[in-house]
Amino acid sequence: MKKTIPKRCSSSMEKDLQDNYLQQPARSPDLFDHRPHSMDAIYCAKTMDHSRSLTEEKQKNDCFLSRADSQLDLDLLQCPFCSVEKNTFQDLQLHVETQHVDLLKTQKKGNDLQQYECPFCQLVCSSSQILKEHVDLHQLEESHLAHGSDVDGSCKDFLLAKQLQEEADWQRRCEESRNEQQQFKQLQQQYGLDNSGGYKKQSLQNMERAVAQGRMQPYEFHVKKAEMMESLAIGLDNGKTKTSGVLQVLSRYYLNCGQDVKRVWLCSPLDHFYNSLGDKGWGCGYRNFQMLLSSLLKNALFEDCLKGMPVPCITKIQSMIESAWKEGFDPNGASHFNYKLNGTKAWIGACEIYSLLTFLNLKCRIVDFHKPTGPGGTHSLLFQWVLNYFASDGDRQRVVCTSKSPIYLQHQGHSRTIVGMEEKKNGAHCLLVFDPGCPSQDMQKLLLQDINGSHLKMLRRFPGSLKHKQYQIVAVEGVLQPHEKAARRQASKIFTAERVP
Repeated sequence: MKKTIPKRCSSSMEKDLQDNYLQQPARSPDLFDHRPHSMDAIYCAKTMDHSRSLTEEKQKNDCFLSRADSQLDLDLLQCPFCSVEKNTFQDLQLHVETQHVDLLKTQKKGNDLQQYECPFCQLVCSSSQILKEHVDLHQLEESHLAHGSDVDGSCKDFLLAKQLQEEADWQRRCEESRNEQQQFKQLQQQYGLDNSGGYKKQSLQNMERAVAQGRMQPYEFHVKKAEMMESLAIGLDNGKTKTSGVLQVLSRYYLNCGQDVKRVWLCSPLDHFYNSLGDKGWGCGYRNFQMLLSSLLKNALFEDCLKGMPVPCITKIQSMIESAWKEGFDPNGASHFNYKLNGTKAWIGACEIYSLLTFLNLKCRIVDFHKPTGPGGTHSLLFQWVLNYFASDGDRQRVVCTSKSPIYLQHQGHSRTIVGMEEKKNGAHCLLVFDPGCPSQDMQKLLLQDINGSHLKMLRRFPGSLKHKQYQIVAVEGVLQPHEKAARRQASKIFTAERVP
């Protein structure tokens, strides 16, 4: 705190007294020589008394002025925000808290909790009481530095308080760092980036656990392990979780039943793939790519582009995405995964699917429905976009089996494949989706000849069931020419999607 220190005057007073004494008329030695001895003694004693009184007066003045300086040093404390001076720390604190309360309080943006900022060091405190104690430490420190006092009791208290606050701050920073590291590890584990192994390791662990629990016989374990190792070696899916022919059954159902449906559009035929023991909990993106690719492989339009490529296994898909990254697609996304997917449980999304399809010379588009556009937080524009996509052929039949490829649908935490759309007689629309989380046993029930509307419950998605804040879709539209592929690879360096609305 700033102190007002008065100008000392004791030395000037002494000088004036000395000057007055020295400027007295000089006495001739004769005056002393002709005086009686007793008069000389009296004069000498008076002179000594006068000199002694001057010395005592000087000491009293110095002592008084010293005490005044000390008292003023302690009492006159200046406000850090204005020029007001107070006699005590308590008066100054009261002045700051009443006259400058708006400078002490700062509202933390984006948070409802009131926080307070120190006017000296900008430390943010969670309460006014903590701020008051912190400001008191600054005042003690300023007082100690201003007076240059020795390490007495108050100084020891200040040093102890400062040490305790530093220890508390250090512990708080350590706790925040531990929390951040723990949250980061949880995110790594959640998204498969914790180096805990990939498809192969998880498959073996789950099969060994099944044997230990009696749900799998040892010989069955060795058979499944051999099949898995062979599949991984050649890079092909073993088809153990595949269900074929569902779309053909749906077409027959809508032709003969489903009287509440006015019109229905179906994509080109495809296979359903289910999460296995090796990718359960994280493999939905890879399984949806297998569904999409199974449809493209059956479409003559993409025969020359894909050259009869079989449906790859998950580890092969991971290697294909890494190859797309090496070719220059989506460098920011590659950096997010540290350029490595194979051997991990990393989740993939719409951006990785888009990059992989473009790498395979397929013309596709990625559309981001970044906010709800319908009542109750629904995505009416998403439904309208899908309807326009399937109905663009202009076929007016009740059941339209289009040549359109299925649509990859992504939201936070999961992805599905859109295979068609229903239009009800009341005007409502309903998406038909294949979910990789739906077990193969349930999908195979749709292959029965006598299915009814209740069997389609696991495929239907009405607007009220799609209420996530954001959805992204990837749709294949054709084949890329070499120059188009190069342009899209260059554009993916700053990856952007179409935004609707």
